[in-house]
Amino acid sequence: MAAAVEEAVARRRRSGSVALGDLLRREASAERAPAAGEEPRPSVAAGQACRAKKGEDYALLKPVCERHPAGAATFSAFALFDGHNGSAAAVYSTENLLSNVMCCVPADLSGDEWLAALPRALVAGFVKTDKDFQTRAHSSGTTVTLVIIDGSVVTVASVGDSRCVLEAEGSLYHLSADHRFDANEDEVERVTECGGEVGRLNVVGGAEIGPLRCWPGGLCLSRSIGDQDVGEFIIPVPYVKQIKLSSAGGRIIISSDGVWDALTAETAFNCARGLPPEAAADQIVKEAVESKGLRDDTTCIVIDIIPPEKISPTVQPGKKEGKGLFRSIFYRKTTSDSPSHADKDQCNQPDLVEEVFEDGCPSLSRRLDSQYPVRNMFKIFICAICQVELESGQGISVHEGLSKSGKLRPWDGPFLCHSCQEKKEAMEGKRHSRDSSSRNSGSSE
Repeated sequence: MAAAVEEAVARRRRSGSVALGDLLRREASAERAPAAGEEPRPSVAAGQACRAKKGEDYALLKPVCERHPAGAATFSAFALFDGHNGSAAAVYSTENLLSNVMCCVPADLSGDEWLAALPRALVAGFVKTDKDFQTRAHSSGTTVTLVIIDGSVVTVASVGDSRCVLEAEGSLYHLSADHRFDANEDEVERVTECGGEVGRLNVVGGAEIGPLRCWPGGLCLSRSIGDQDVGEFIIPVPYVKQIKLSSAGGRIIISSDGVWDALTAETAFNCARGLPPEAAADQIVKEAVESKGLRDDTTCIVIDIIPPEKISPTVQPGKKEGKGLFRSIFYRKTTSDSPSHADKDQCNQPDLVEEVFEDGCPSLSRRLDSQYPVRNMFKIFICAICQVELESGQGISVHEGLSKSGKLRPWDGPFLCHSCQEKKEAMEGKRHSRDSSSRNSGSSE
């Protein structure tokens, strides 16, 4: 089966096409059968489409991934990388981000423990990818929207302005956050306090035009991977949301701003209703380009999470936007950095999507300091970001230098190595590694 799938993939690549939904369904069907007494897992089908303007959008579609080498437990991973100022950051992230995240998940965890540890591992993996990319001395950057699906649990981590939206039982759920300065006053304040300047482009006569941007560099995003020319206060710490679907499954759309600048979420789902994933992605891209023209790379990934009893993916007719029910398993829900693009209207009917975790706080100290029992899953004498082993007395607490640490002490973990501590301080504006430049310079996004 695996050989047949690989040969099919090779034929698709030689013909110039990409990751067809039927091919992905065949590959996903190779997953292990549920053990006795285990709840049947939904299947996953996905497809993508892209119209290139600059060639800086990249996508990752991996319907079957192993948690550990030679392990039976599997998950699916999908990601969209919208590069700017060149494609280097998007290419590097496509090749390294998922493996960096997985390296930050402790080994030998049960299924529920693995899911509980995932939000912290996503933060560490994003920061490690950004830190490692900086050694390549590239000035490009990229947005990232990474979706990990394990059974009926969906975990999304995002930086930038690509978006991930779920439709389940007729309701829409925004699973990512918009990190454009125009959409997030808290991020404007954070960057300003860290030493950045946020404003619009100055033109002759002193008039200001265009979106809010960070100077130097002119980036209109407050979070990304890369962007060394802008400043360390453009951080890679992702907004993370984890939800559990009902047995009805659902459809997920991940798209770059080329789609969302042209279509609302409701329009995107409606225009592709009833189509299989790849045809749906192609239709959404077509609608976006016809609406606004091909102004930017326009990429879409469509993922169907199909209940075991259903032969083919079906999507309920659209209704109003919903807000998932909160269920506390290991975490306390936080409201920091909630998706600013979400509609405030709520569905009156009971929602069938359970919200397990949500956090968009920019503070590494808080994001890496998990609560019990997740805290005990991670080894203490290992760098919480790059995962190098720390000798006695070598690590630096993530709480080092905090003015309001409460009951926390500098010798409490988690710990960072020296280089990751420097990275953390630079992100907090305690180390200024770049020179300022005028707002009259060109923009990078």
